[in-house]
Amino acid sequence: MSEITSGARLATSGPRPEAIKSIPVRHPWRWVSAIVIAAVAADLVYMVVRSVALDQTVVGPGWVAVGHYLFARLIRQGVLVTIELTVLAMVIGVVLGVVMAVMRLSPNPVVSSISWLYIWFFRGTPVIVQIFFWFNLNIVLHDIGLGFPGTPYFLLFAHTNSLITGFIAVALGLGLNEAAYMAEIVRAGIISVEQGQTEAAQALGMPRLLVMRRIVLPQAMRVIIPPTGNETISMLKTSSLAIIVGSVRDLFTSANQISQSTFAIVELAIVASIWYLFMTTLLTVGQYYVERYFARGSQRELPPTPVQRFRRLLFTFHVPPPVVNEPVALPSEHR
Repeated sequence: MSEITSGARLATSGPRPEAIKSIPVRHPWRWVSAIVIAAVAADLVYMVVRSVALDQTVVGPGWVAVGHYLFARLIRQGVLVTIELTVLAMVIGVVLGVVMAVMRLSPNPVVSSISWLYIWFFRGTPVIVQIFFWFNLNIVLHDIGLGFPGTPYFLLFAHTNSLITGFIAVALGLGLNEAAYMAEIVRAGIISVEQGQTEAAQALGMPRLLVMRRIVLPQAMRVIIPPTGNETISMLKTSSLAIIVGSVRDLFTSANQISQSTFAIVELAIVASIWYLFMTTLLTVGQYYVERYFARGSQRELPPTPVQRFRRLLFTFHVPPPVVNEPVALPSEHR
């Protein structure tokens, strides 16, 4: 018995085998594909930059024209109109979308059916058609009021032309169309909240609307915010459809009007693209921080902000891993 124990002790205290040296698998085709894609992208960028530089406009070469019109007065006014359209349309879309989502989930079949019909109609027709309809509403509806036209029971509010201007027509077309999509986004967020919380709140005597406002919607915001941010960015770009109205001088309409008089078509398209990229970048950064704010409580640790990542990249130094000493075999007692 002692011989077996001493043999096991000798085997344990003997030299340990060397660690396995793993050799990573090489992927040469990844580098080849990356080089090919980078070369094609560089060639396309060079071709566009060179073509614009060789174009001659009334103010000079192409890139000189881009710099000349980038901060022009009409362009800056167009940026403000684009922001106003985006904010107004999103306010209409979010408020009406929340109402339609709550109606869609209502146990009342009439209320639920009205919400379903609204979503079905406005999602099924193009937004440019809806803008065109609102702008030309005065053709079939000369006055807007409450009651029955042509009878004493009609309260006149205003004439259609004076009430629905070009700006209001674009805002209504964008906002009412957005409400249909926001209704589905909000409905998905409400459904994501566990049903047991609603039942527990109702068991405490809370009415349905209070449960929705105090229990369900605050938790559903974590699901609602990301697609809402994407819809806001999309709305900023979709506002360029105001060009079909003509009287609303948003960013794209202003750039198009300047290009028609100066024939700097590509240069003004680049100017508009630069402004759109700048505004969407700001919205993307804002969306990240809003998502991070509403992620509290759902994650143990919030993701770092871009500033924190950059600071960590600059001031974090990689130290070598500590050396693990070999275990020393202790002499065992004989029994």
